[in-house]
Amino acid sequence: EVQLAESGGGLVQAGGSLRLSCAASQITFDDYTYGWFRQAPGKEREGLAYISTSNGITRYTDAVKGRFTISSDNAKNTVYLQMNRLKPEDTAVYYCAAVWALTAAQAMSLRWDRMDYWGKGTPVTVSR
Repeated sequence: EVQLAESGGGLVQAGGSLRLSCAASQITFDDYTYGWFRQAPGKEREGLAYISTSNGITRYTDAVKGRFTISSDNAKNTVYLQMNRLKPEDTAVYYCAAVWALTAAQAMSLRWDRMDYWGKGTPVTVSR
């Protein structure tokens, strides 16, 4: 059974940084593109950043471009999201997801519920 396990969330002050991790198991890691998503209370889940682990190509949505960085360590089957200059509006549950055989650009064009696998999420709270 494919598993994606997020970690690294927590409470941080505005302007601070966090690094989230997503460990993938029971999956051919390089065959998938991975994305980080978030869902704030009362809002729809939104995609933030995507990485094609076969070639390292990344894509970002405007909400996080320049502040967040997605990366992967293929030897560890792990995807990361480095979040800098955090704002209170970044408060949400953050999820990792994977989709098979798409480029990062293609994955970013998908509706969020078309991703193949999801983790259970890790909460991030940014205080003022």
